[in-house]
Amino acid sequence: MLRAVRPCFFRVSSVLAFRSFAHVPDAPPDPILGLGIAFAADTHPKKVNLGVGVYRGDDGKPFVLNCVRKAEDRVHQKKLDFEYAPITGVPGFVDQARNLAFGAGNAAVQAKRVASTQSLSGTGALRLAGEYLRRFGPPSKKVFLPAPTWGNHASVFRDSGLEPGNYPYYNSPTKSIDVDATVKFIETAPQGSIFLLHACAHNPTGLDPTSAQWEKIAAALNAHGHLPLVDMAYQGFASGDADRDGFAWRLISKSFPCFVGCQSMAKSFGLYGQRIGAMHIQTDTAESTEKILAQVKLVVRAMYSNPPIHGARIVEEVLKDAALTEEWKGELKQMADRMNGVRGSLVKRLGEIGSKHDWNHITKQIGMMAFTGLNLEQVNRLKSEYHIYMTADGRAAITGLNSRNVDYVAECFHAVSK
Repeated sequence: MLRAVRPCFFRVSSVLAFRSFAHVPDAPPDPILGLGIAFAADTHPKKVNLGVGVYRGDDGKPFVLNCVRKAEDRVHQKKLDFEYAPITGVPGFVDQARNLAFGAGNAAVQAKRVASTQSLSGTGALRLAGEYLRRFGPPSKKVFLPAPTWGNHASVFRDSGLEPGNYPYYNSPTKSIDVDATVKFIETAPQGSIFLLHACAHNPTGLDPTSAQWEKIAAALNAHGHLPLVDMAYQGFASGDADRDGFAWRLISKSFPCFVGCQSMAKSFGLYGQRIGAMHIQTDTAESTEKILAQVKLVVRAMYSNPPIHGARIVEEVLKDAALTEEWKGELKQMADRMNGVRGSLVKRLGEIGSKHDWNHITKQIGMMAFTGLNLEQVNRLKSEYHIYMTADGRAAITGLNSRNVDYVAECFHAVSK
């Protein structure tokens, strides 16, 4: 008779030896990546993937920026070697990434008060930030995240040894952000807390504060001694204007002596698989910068030693060349315009087919994601009956829509929301 396998131990010199991993429990699938697996297995001809946050052209295929192709060719022609990058990454890339985030003439950058390192895209930057803040951040290890927020934020910070909590951000009945509630929470939170801010194209709601609201939020954080942790995953990709999308980051830099910023190149350069990003720590004195960087190097060395070089070289090539930079800005604008256009097409079609709901909140949102307002039951029906895949909270990746499927998706949204 077969018996269940149990962890087996035996004594060696009075020490229990470990002999089995049979006790390890199963883990739930990632809610977003799991959608991609289910979508790939679906054979329905009209299936639509609105779950995964990657840009697609109107043809529904992965999109590679022309400026990236040119930069890649130039990198290839240089016949560079493939030696390890320094622990903090490709130096030219790090300089260009910092300049892109902080903007020209930034006082902290000019005073050498910013410690920067290349990271494994935005997720890796957040993980480095979490580890650094656990070691050297405020005494309170509480990090407050907007409700809702990107699904991976809490996991990243929890695994870093921080304590994730939430602050109010989205008002579901009005389908808008509630800045007054945000500020009130900031004012009552324990002094010296860490607050994560989405710099632009808030994920999943697609709703950002106005410039005046950002100033109000920054003032409240400053007045109560909190530390901002800024996550900028969509600079330039959100509005089509990198300077406009960088407003919150640059406001925080100007308003605070110290903050931590996490930057991704995945969306804005289409370099998803290259895993290119950066983490920046702004400090109050230039003397602190090298010490901070030395500590960051210890974290990186123990975690992955050094980052990849190919995508970093591509970004550096684009940003250091004026012509390629201008081409990049133009392509960003084209992508942002396509996403805004398809939002409008979706809302227009819903009206044409007789939906009694007000869907205009979708066109008021920005960036890759749309917070549709559909509930879990409706989302499940979309998947099971109509082969449309979205996250359980009703978030739709607008980039999965195009001129060939937007009418179908509108009709299905109407069918489950009547």
